[in-house]
Parts: sequence; structure tokens; C-alpha cells
Amino acid sequence: MRNFKIGILFILMAIPNLLSAQEKITTDNWLSSPGIIGTFILIAIVMIVAIIILFVKLNGYIDTMKRRQLDKNRMAFDDELVAMEGSDIDAILEKRKAALSYKLKGNELSGDNRAIDDKGLIQRVEKDPNNAFFDEKKKTSLSLETPQELKKIVIYYIGAAALWLVLGTLIGQYLGMKFLWPEMDHQAWLSFGRLRPVHTNMVFWGWSSLAMIGLGYFVIARTSNNKIYNYNWAWYAWGLINATVFIGSLCLMAGINNGGGEYREYIWPVMLMFAIGLILTFYNFYKTVATRKISEIYISNWFILASLIWTIVLAIIGYLPFYQDGLGETVIQGYYMHQGVGMWFMTFTLGLVYYYLPSALNKPIYSYSLGVLAFWTQMLFYTMIGTHHFVFSPLPWWLQTIAIVFSAGMVIPVVAGTTNFLMTMKGSWSHISKSYVLPFFLVGTIFYFVGSMQGSVQAFRFTNFVWHFTDFNVAHSHMTMYGIIAFFLWASIYAILPKLTGREPAQVFVGAHFWLAFIGLFAYMMSLMAGGTYKGLSWIDGDPFIESVILMKPYWVWRAVGGSLMFVSHLVFAYNFYYMVKGYTKKPSATQKVEEITV
Repeated sequence: MRNFKIGILFILMAIPNLLSAQEKITTDNWLSSPGIIGTFILIAIVMIVAIIILFVKLNGYIDTMKRRQLDKNRMAFDDELVAMEGSDIDAILEKRKAALSYKLKGNELSGDNRAIDDKGLIQRVEKDPNNAFFDEKKKTSLSLETPQELKKIVIYYIGAAALWLVLGTLIGQYLGMKFLWPEMDHQAWLSFGRLRPVHTNMVFWGWSSLAMIGLGYFVIARTSNNKIYNYNWAWYAWGLINATVFIGSLCLMAGINNGGGEYREYIWPVMLMFAIGLILTFYNFYKTVATRKISEIYISNWFILASLIWTIVLAIIGYLPFYQDGLGETVIQGYYMHQGVGMWFMTFTLGLVYYYLPSALNKPIYSYSLGVLAFWTQMLFYTMIGTHHFVFSPLPWWLQTIAIVFSAGMVIPVVAGTTNFLMTMKGSWSHISKSYVLPFFLVGTIFYFVGSMQGSVQAFRFTNFVWHFTDFNVAHSHMTMYGIIAFFLWASIYAILPKLTGREPAQVFVGAHFWLAFIGLFAYMMSLMAGGTYKGLSWIDGDPFIESVILMKPYWVWRAVGGSLMFVSHLVFAYNFYYMVKGYTKKPSATQKVEEITV
């Protein structure tokens, strides 16, 4: 017993040393690292899904061509009938009458008899009762059931978001070109150091945030069977958020910024407007849910309200200065940066998907319990992982270790959410060939799994040692903020706007948007992942820093190519949005009176 106690005491004394000792990291056999192997596997998943979607779309295109050919054959047959003699036509009519009088016996496809289809009546045999033949939604009266004020709010929020998306990514495209031609300009306000935060903040707070809130207004009202509590507050928040992005961008280009805090470069008076807009939005959402006309609170509202609460707290913590001296600022920066991505953008967007995905497929979410599991584990694990951006920094080793452990814990909500979304799509894969709404949702779901899991393996010490502070991080951020958030937002927009306005964009333009964005993102992230890996290994080998810059040039070329495709896709999206909302302000006719949502 005494030896047992001594052993326990020895283990307890050794734990602090294990947490505080920085083990030696080497790059021997770096390709065999679990984090590296895991990243390769995750990237392969994206490629496989892209090939499947392309195959299904091509198959659908081939079927369309076949139908057109059949139509041409029928037209040719009609012309042939016109040229026939009367006796020939009579013979054909007799055969047709005989065919019309034919009746099935009723046992052709039942019993022990072998199925025989001499008349060619059967086109498809399906043995899966869960895979319905017809799962498309009929034309709904959703536009008539939605108050005009709510439609206007949704459209204006998404419209402003589309404007900031085009402008923000135009700046990003310009910055990508500066990697290849660094002497493109000599103006201080066009320098990389000033324009880079303009790009990131514009797409963060302008595009993603406004699109999320606009889509969220419809979800909150619809799932609560209630009117928005105060429409005026929605417009006040819209004005405040747009003013934040506009004034903040001018300040950044003028050199007025908050210092080195990534994603919090706006000075506090500017960001205060955004915080007030969030508070108004939260209270508006909360009061709408609190006065709902049904007893349950749908899972989407859990995610949306939680993301607003966390972000209001986050803005306060991120901008209060009195505890951010020295390493304290580093800790707060990691917390702010990762919470902004995870608890604002990711959490809010997941709440949108829990409504718009099953709504688009005309079926309920696969599992409410999985949604609850994903919600609470997201709340638990995501709040402690910001420090994994500062592995091998002067921060306490135990704090870095906790961030790594909680990053690994993120596997639970990611797997739960991915499973829920994929199982909801099960049985509706035919939608891939009919429209691009499901492909947008599918790519967003796959990137949600791949990007989040890759973030978890990148938090490991060895992968951090190779990739951190390289272009690999830029690839990872685009994989998540673009591959997950943007694709989910586009899917939701294409799912709801045609129902609100009655105008559906041409599938060829939606397809152009999808493929330009997807191929552009893939080229962008693959080039920077490869180049970032070589850059990290170059640093580890002790090569001169300029060598790592030179070796990145071909990868920056592909970065520019991918970025160009992505930017063009945004122009196509802007056109699609314009087409969907064109003429929406026309007052409904007397026979189409707009009805407010009632109990």
C-alpha cells in the first residue's frame, strides 16, 4: 500500500513537468506525421465529392440531350405521318387501337412469376421504400405568407452583403496580384499592410455578417410562427453595420487602426457601432422568439441566439484595454480571433443550415438529438481553443496543451453536425441533377467536416511547427470561411429568395457561380497548402528567409488564378441576386393580398 501511494505521488509530481516540458521537435519522416497524413486524407475527400458532383451533373446533361433527341425524333415522325398515304395511316391507327385496348392482368410484377415487360411500360425498378420517386416540393405560397416588411429586410440585408462581397474580394484579388507584382503601386493607402485588413474585415463584417443576419430574420420569424418584434430595429442595425464597414475601411486605408489585433483592426469607436447593431439584432431576435406562437424553440434559434450572445461578449472582451498588456494581449487575441470565426460565423451559419437544408428538401432534420449534441459540445470545446495559434510561444505550456486538447474535442460537434446534414440529404440525391441548391449545401457540409477536422490536426504541435506563420494558414482560413460559411450562405440564399420573390435564376448561371467558386477555392487552397509546407520546411532547415519567398512564386501564381475564378463567381452571384429581386417592390395585386403570419 505504501508503494502504491508513493507511485501515485510520483505521477502527480510528474504531470506538471509533462505539461511544462517542451519536447524536441524534428522533421525526420515528416510525411508520416498523423497530422500530415490526416490532412492528405481530408483533401482527398473534397476531390472525391467534387468528382461525384461533376459526374452527376454530366449524367443529367446527357439525359437532357437524350430527351431533346427523342423530341426531335417525334417531330420527324409527325412530319412522316403528314407525308403518308391514307392506307398506311389506317394501318397505323389499327395498331394503336389494339395497343390502347391492352390491359394488364395484375400479376406481371407480383407472385413467383418472373417480371416480364414486353410492352416496355417499366422505366425503373426501386426496392428502397425510403427513397421516394417524387420528393420535390410543389410551388408554395411562401411569398404570400411572408409579410412585405420581412421580405424587404431579408433582401436588403443580402443585397448589402453581396455588394461588400464583390468589393471586398476585388480588394483581395488586387492583393493577390501584389504577390506577383509587388511594385504595382506606390500609394501608402494601397499598400498591402493597409488593404489586407480592409479585405478581411469587409468580407467578415460586411458580407458574411449581413447575409447571416438577413437570412436569420426569416428563420426566427418562420420557426416562431411570429412577426418580427420590431422592424425599425432591424433597419437601425442594418445602417449601423454598413456604417461600420464603410467608415472602418476608410480609417484602415488612412492608417488609423487598432494595432496588431487580427480581425479587430477597426478602432473602438467604429466597432462600437457594430456592437450596438448586434445588441439591437439580439434583442429583436430574442423578443420574437420569446413571444412565439408555438411552445417549442427550434434548434436553429439555439444556435442563432447563442452566437449573438457570444459575439457581444467577445466584442467587449476584445476591445477593453486594461488587461491586455504584454502576453495578456496575445491570449486575448487568440480568444477573439478564434471565437469570432467559431462562435459568430460558424455557430450562426449552422443555425441557418438547420432550417434551410431540410426546408429545401421538404423533409425534417434527421436528428434533433444530434443537433442538441452538436450545439452543447460546440459551446464547450470551441471556447478554449484560441491559444493553439500560439503554440511554441512564451505563453504557458499548459495553456497551449489545453487548447490542443479542446481542438481535438471539436471532433464531436463536427461529426455530429456532418452526420445530421448528410443523413438529412439521404434519399434526395436526385436534387443534385435538378438544381444547384443541394450541391452548395453538400460542398459546405464536406468543407465543414474537412476544414474543421484539418483545423484540429493542425493544432497538434508537430503540424503547428511546420505550418504556422506560413501561407498554409491562409489556405486553411479560406477553406473554412469560404468553403463552409460562404457556400452555406449561398445555398440558403438560392433556397429562399426565389420563394420570396417568385423569380428563379437560370440554372446555367447558378452552375457557373458554383463551379467557378469551387474550382477557384480548390486551386487557391491547394497551391497555398503545398507552398506553405515547403516554406515551413525551408525555415526549419535554416535556409535564408528570402529563399522561402522565392520558392513561393509559382504557388502565388496559382493563388492568383484561383482568386480570379472566385472573384468572377461573385460577379455571377451578384447578377443572380439582381435577377431574383428585380421588381420585388411591386405591390401585390388585389387577388394576391399579403397575409401576415397568424396563430
